[in-house]
Amino acid sequence: MTDPFPPDVVAQIAHHMNGDHADDNVLIVRGLGGAAAATSARMSGMDADGMDFSAAINGVEVPIRIPFAERLTERRQVRAEAVRMYREACAALGVTPRH
Repeated sequence: MTDPFPPDVVAQIAHHMNGDHADDNVLIVRGLGGAAAATSARMSGMDADGMDFSAAINGVEVPIRIPFAERLTERRQVRAEAVRMYREACAALGVTPRH
């Protein structure tokens, strides 16, 4: 099986997440990553099983991994999984989702 997420694809997804969803990244690491004190977070990588973030907590960069609900096999699944993570994080934090 070919890796559905080679480095160039991961870089494109990270660029989108970090450029268009920086605030969502923070909510995800706060709500699902056990990093309630995170002040910023950027997607730093991913594979078929989860998304990796680098979160700033008390001025220190901390790696945080958020597992996907299931193993992803296609790029098109990433958007739905990112939305799921965002909505679950909002629910966990008691925040109304913006989208």
